[in-house]
Amino acid sequence: MILVSVDDHVVEPPDLFEKHLPASYRSRDDVPRVIRNADGNDVWVYDDLEFPNIGLNAVAGRPRADYGVDPTRFDEMRKGCWDVNARIDDMNANGVLGSMCFPSFPRLCGQVFAEAKDDKLALVCLRAYNDWHLESWCGSHPGRFIPLGLVPFWDIDLTVAETKRLAQRGFHAISFSENPAKLGLPSLHSTHWDPFWATCEDLGIVPCLHIGSSSQIIVTAPDAPFDVTATLQPMNIVQAAADLVWSPVLRKYPRLKIALSEGGVGWLPYFLDKIDLVYRKQSEWTGQDYGDSLPSDVFREQIITCSLDDQVTSDVAQRAGTANMTWECDYPHSDSDWPESPEVTLAGMIELHDHVVNNITHKNAMRLFHFDPSPHRTLENSTVGALRAEAAAAGVDTAFKSMRQRAQTMGVAAGAQQGLLTPSRS
Repeated sequence: MILVSVDDHVVEPPDLFEKHLPASYRSRDDVPRVIRNADGNDVWVYDDLEFPNIGLNAVAGRPRADYGVDPTRFDEMRKGCWDVNARIDDMNANGVLGSMCFPSFPRLCGQVFAEAKDDKLALVCLRAYNDWHLESWCGSHPGRFIPLGLVPFWDIDLTVAETKRLAQRGFHAISFSENPAKLGLPSLHSTHWDPFWATCEDLGIVPCLHIGSSSQIIVTAPDAPFDVTATLQPMNIVQAAADLVWSPVLRKYPRLKIALSEGGVGWLPYFLDKIDLVYRKQSEWTGQDYGDSLPSDVFREQIITCSLDDQVTSDVAQRAGTANMTWECDYPHSDSDWPESPEVTLAGMIELHDHVVNNITHKNAMRLFHFDPSPHRTLENSTVGALRAEAAAAGVDTAFKSMRQRAQTMGVAAGAQQGLLTPSRS
């Protein structure tokens, strides 16, 4: 088995902006920085606000009973959350060849920059983030990461310009909002975004709509437990899928591929049946026109889906289609099965033929995101077994430790030894 994950996450290291901002900005007090605040938490400070590292976003290597949403320090996390060399160790231990990593501090599609008061500074910081992601994160281990960029979506002209710049630098994926209307911007039904879609189509860029990138999740009641939210999270992506199907986007840009990130696949058979049913019963008066095709045909052709821990049964595979179905690990979030992702993944696809499993676990991702590790390692050295052998030889410790145990083991060295944390100015 070979695994390429199209949805993981990076907890940004504290020195990100120190190295990648233009020199004239590096000494400014208003650029993003990490401090240890009065409560003893490591937080990003930017735009006069504090942005903590939320616990569930960095729980890899912790017992599930130790999970929570309280803010965490860097020395309380597994180092692979934020250190790229340790991340490669953890990928090897999990048998994962390639990874595409969504942001944490900027939020999923860069909302932190979009909401900042100083648009000019926000654009400089966003571009610095993209340069760090390509050069320091992905570039430090060629053939192991799929670069994922951010765009200044608050300005369509800047968005197109940054998309072109990223394409020139080798990006084939951009994180975009699942519902920009929830961010106070034109919706996916608006022609406002047409220059962006057209640019992505022309340059072979895949916009990736991650669950929660609208800055909202489904909440049924103020007193509903977290279990309700966790159960309904994929419904964010179902809403985005419906917007895309009934918007002009897919029909206007037939070569465009759009990824629904962290949305699962178990809902697809019902959804595809439903959109075809709606089309047959309602299109004569709503004016929807798919010509000789059905909405489900176009969806299967242009929408990239990804499976995490839902079962890809033969029925799901047949009815939903697997030509653009991919796999995700979701490291280091609470949904991840690290370091046992291969076993869980294979168990969920046990009904499928080997060639279908290979397509979902790595071949589709390589094709759709132009990911080619072959200049750096052979496929024979990229299997779960080969990568785990590398991790074993390197002595990678996969033992689960609680947040307190990890902090006691690491002390403050994770931040202080690199001189990256400064006292809170408050």
